[in-house]
Amino acid sequence: MEDRETFDGRGGPQDLISSSFNQDTTSLSVGTKSGYRLFSVTSVDKMDCIHEGAESPDVYIVERLFSSSLVVMVSLSMPRRMNIYHFKRGTEICNYSYSNNILSVRLNRQRMVVCLEESVYIHNIKDMKLLKTLLNIPHNPSGLCALSVNHGNSYLAYPGSQTIGEIMVYDANNLSTVTMIPAHDSPLAALAFNVSGTKLASASERGTVIRVFTIPEGQRLFEFRRGMKRYVSISSLSFSSDAQFLCASSNTETVHIFKLERHSPSREGGCPTWGAYVGKMFTAASTYLPSQVSDMMHQDRAFATVRLNMFGLKNICALATIQKLPRLLVASSDGHIYIYNIDTQEGGECVLVRKHRLFEGDKEPQEEQQEEEELEDRRSLPPSNSPSYAATVALPSTPPSSTTLTGYLDGGAKKGNVIPEHEFTKGPVCLDDKNEFPPVNNQSN
Repeated sequence: MEDRETFDGRGGPQDLISSSFNQDTTSLSVGTKSGYRLFSVTSVDKMDCIHEGAESPDVYIVERLFSSSLVVMVSLSMPRRMNIYHFKRGTEICNYSYSNNILSVRLNRQRMVVCLEESVYIHNIKDMKLLKTLLNIPHNPSGLCALSVNHGNSYLAYPGSQTIGEIMVYDANNLSTVTMIPAHDSPLAALAFNVSGTKLASASERGTVIRVFTIPEGQRLFEFRRGMKRYVSISSLSFSSDAQFLCASSNTETVHIFKLERHSPSREGGCPTWGAYVGKMFTAASTYLPSQVSDMMHQDRAFATVRLNMFGLKNICALATIQKLPRLLVASSDGHIYIYNIDTQEGGECVLVRKHRLFEGDKEPQEEQQEEEELEDRRSLPPSNSPSYAATVALPSTPPSSTTLTGYLDGGAKKGNVIPEHEFTKGPVCLDDKNEFPPVNNQSN
């Protein structure tokens, strides 16, 4: 569910550096040159800014733990240091320094995973203690990894090879290797677990095929073809909360939504249709064809699509239920978040229902009025006018000074002082906003 993309500012506001959705897609975190912002995405008509932090400039990683007050932040000014904040109190909880630049951070209610280029660090999120260091992993320059948001299993996935698309699956709770999945012929580009941690989606650097595997077994469940004409860079994968749909965005103008369903065979004894007859002929013929051609014949196409009014801009996508309806969210490096309705029965082209600016003053009032009019025109179109997928593809707070411990612990992590006001308690972790997270002990040491 959780995705992050680092932007370079081209084609969008110069203040925007990165963006990511939290684990249940209820908020959007944005890293900026002045700090970071947290937005609520629980409403279609408005997107409130929950918090704006200015503890450090040039924030390229900002991750929020569900709807709690815990925020993890990494700045370009100190790329080897991770700061953890209680943003509602405006104070730092603790910080860790590492032997190399931090490339990504993943969170669930049990674990925090910090990924470097050739190592992975697993922390207990209750007290932030370092539990395990995975050293000498295959070269991973993008920090690609995925952590199941289900803290009952806390599966971690990361590349098992630099040259081919092998996936290593690791149990971050029991600190043991689960399996290795030979997923693709080329190196991995994207990974995502479903909410329960029972399915894992992957895409390679070619970006033409997306595969879904069972976890922990590692068996292939589905194979979807995103396209055939060109290789693309997949920037994000995201399951719906019920794992019935999977969306994928890339550096192209199209976002694809795939439906995870098994096609039941036609009942024997019934009158076979011409389509069923042709399908049987293709299935029989596929056994005599090269494996590459046979695989293509068994790959499913997208169930629904979105055509963005941009090309080449980085973006991330997520599927969410907002106001009881399924929606597709696309956060783009142009400084906007786009919200689309999804027809879960018919699929086809998704309808844009709202567009929100992440930064004020990006456009003139006249441009905003014109965009709003175009949006109203789109909403007025009857649902029956939405083209099928076949028709679609035919179209062309200030951190306190702290004395860090000398030396690196367990392969390269160095912990700073934990602020006494935020010393972790021994009781159960409370993650809801009413009780606050992490638990606060007002007694100083």
